[in-house]
Amino acid sequence: MKLKTRGLATLLAALLAAAGGLVSMHKASAASLVEVTNFGNNPTNLRMYEYVPNSVAAHPAILVVSHYCTGSGPAMYSGRPEFPRLADRYGFIIVYPSATRSGSCFDVSTAGALKHNGTSDPAGIMSMVQWEEQHRNADASRVYATGESSGAMMTNVLLGDYPDVFKAGAAFAGVPFACFATTDGSMWNSACANGQISKTPQQWGDLVRAAYPGYTGPRPRMEVWHGTADSTLNYNNFGEEIKEWTNVLGVGQTPSSTDHPQSSWTRTRYGGTGTTAPVEGISVQGAGHGVYQTGMGELALRFMGLIADGSTPTPTPTPTPTPPGESGPCAVSDTVSAWNTGLTESITIKNTGSAAINGWSLAFTLHGGQTITSGWNAAFTGSSGQVTATNVSYNGSLAPGASTSFGFQANHTGNAAAPSAFTLNGTACTVS
Repeated sequence: MKLKTRGLATLLAALLAAAGGLVSMHKASAASLVEVTNFGNNPTNLRMYEYVPNSVAAHPAILVVSHYCTGSGPAMYSGRPEFPRLADRYGFIIVYPSATRSGSCFDVSTAGALKHNGTSDPAGIMSMVQWEEQHRNADASRVYATGESSGAMMTNVLLGDYPDVFKAGAAFAGVPFACFATTDGSMWNSACANGQISKTPQQWGDLVRAAYPGYTGPRPRMEVWHGTADSTLNYNNFGEEIKEWTNVLGVGQTPSSTDHPQSSWTRTRYGGTGTTAPVEGISVQGAGHGVYQTGMGELALRFMGLIADGSTPTPTPTPTPTPPGESGPCAVSDTVSAWNTGLTESITIKNTGSAAINGWSLAFTLHGGQTITSGWNAAFTGSSGQVTATNVSYNGSLAPGASTSFGFQANHTGNAAAPSAFTLNGTACTVS
């Protein structure tokens, strides 16, 4: 009987593989990250992970989320929970490619990576997209890409190589298509990383068009984000990306509109003033290479058109001062984990009042030498000194007795202590 059972299991695995891909069979009843193997042409041995929400749409869109160097698909899934939460809400599928070479950077440098139907990582990612279209009934007209650092570079490359596949993309701290091109096998271009490569819009656009000679169809829209204090991929690359994609999309270099979704953000739109303008750039004052913050992902998906247009992150409500002699209707607890020059801090807000809180803004002051580099479950204004954390779309309401948590990672120069006081919507909180 044991041999018979083992034989049936082997036969089932073989049938699944023959069907075009073997999906891990331990997927829980709740939606979770699942690895897919045998997904098609994969010249550089990438690994493929997918997230399919329980409430997946009948004909779902696909979002490709590419990781940073040293990262992985599972690291992006767990470290950026905003994307699977949005997939749960809107029913789209997420594909997480994983680079397997030393250093886990994507190839955005070689000739095989910088052309349509090439011989490197973009070809493998295209196989993942096609697998989803064939096996999940995914919508081939609604394919999008985003990523951070190396993944942001890959987002630029995917949109350049496959304008016939991707509808839009959002790159967080990347460089223009072909800026990282190399011929020495290193796949690292110091001149580009240091912001020393500058081209005319036409020259950048020609590099993109050369990736797919003869293509005359529509081009994907592009959104780029960059921190002004990025010391890994210099901020100059932000302007070069804008030059490149405005040329590719045939719009002018002068912004059609400029605004500030948050006080430290400057958003410029090109070729249109709405959420889905052809090109959009968001510069984050004082932010380093870890520019991504929770809340940015939803804005990016709205720009792409993957989810319906809506309001920007919840604005700070008008403060309601606490009458003299009364305690504030909130309690804050926080935990700091520190190491040599870095720390992570987790902060929990509890509504101790008798009325619901609809929209919160928590202000606090970091100790000298502390600078926030990334965060989650809140949108941050300021990265050092006075900081304000504002709710994102899914955690703005707190019933009496309810609580919510958010956190951030920061650098420090020796003092890793937590803030000593917190103010919620203008009212001082009890600190525990």
